[in-house]
Amino acid sequence: MRNEIPPGLSDAARFQAGVVSRRQALTSGMSHSAIASKVKYGRWRQIYPGVYATFSGSVGRDAQLWAAVLYAGKGAQLSHETAAEVNGLTERQSRLINVSIPADRRVSPPNGVKVHLSAYLDLKARFPRGVVPHTLVEETVIDLVDAAKSFDEACGWVTAAFGRRLTGEGPLRTTLDARRKLRWRGQLDEMIIAAAGGAHSLLEFRYDRDVERAHGLPRASQQVPFTKPDGGRGFRDRCYEKFGLVVELDGRQAHPAERRGQDRSRDNDATAGGGSTLRYDWDDITRHGCRTAAQVARSLASRGWTGQPKQCSPACRAMKPNPKAA
Repeated sequence: MRNEIPPGLSDAARFQAGVVSRRQALTSGMSHSAIASKVKYGRWRQIYPGVYATFSGSVGRDAQLWAAVLYAGKGAQLSHETAAEVNGLTERQSRLINVSIPADRRVSPPNGVKVHLSAYLDLKARFPRGVVPHTLVEETVIDLVDAAKSFDEACGWVTAAFGRRLTGEGPLRTTLDARRKLRWRGQLDEMIIAAAGGAHSLLEFRYDRDVERAHGLPRASQQVPFTKPDGGRGFRDRCYEKFGLVVELDGRQAHPAERRGQDRSRDNDATAGGGSTLRYDWDDITRHGCRTAAQVARSLASRGWTGQPKQCSPACRAMKPNPKAA
């Protein structure tokens, strides 16, 4: 006996990664006993209660996502980290599949699924066939900011959305304004302004705030385009164009990990004495921001900057000379 199903259900399965719900099967004309028979003889497999794969092979990621939404029922949409995955905010697959449902409904989550209640789902949203329902970029970012355990985590989602050119200041503010309660609301304005202005990663945001502004350094141009040797186009993270100094914040190096810190420090000291590019990683900005500010200040001073760095706190070491430069 072949694995035959009604045409309408077959069409639904084709656009849902081979996954259907019991409700869809019954609506298409199948009986409860027919569904049970498909499962019993291995032609279908149950993924969650009332949700089935209409095939016998392994259940891939798309099928898992469809299964979670179909299980959660009316108005359900992928959200939070899972929507970030679908929207292209991250390449990481969330360990739990996050699904949001209208706040007036209740669903017991099965293993591997986390269910959120939301009063902000766009229940009128229409998705192309084959696209699993999910919160759109702006709602996803605000959901993730609200759920963030730290300011850095919240900031990372905002800068990622801008850095990947997935949203703009206007749409994100519109979504933000619709939320009555929201964590980090007081800091979101700073985040959005910085991200819209060119802080396309959390590391860039922290450099601008904790190294440059906190220590009174001149403001660098952001995301400055340049032509690579092979003719391709690239962008400098930060460029002090008047002084011919570039700051790169991605931290990527060609040397083994155990030598990166030593080699980067050597290269930065060389730059402070006349080179053209400084490179910093997460520790340089978040743990040693004062030392980094001092190094940038020396580099700028060697190129004609006549200003002086300021101390960000009584314990700040930004104004003390680097002993390696002596």
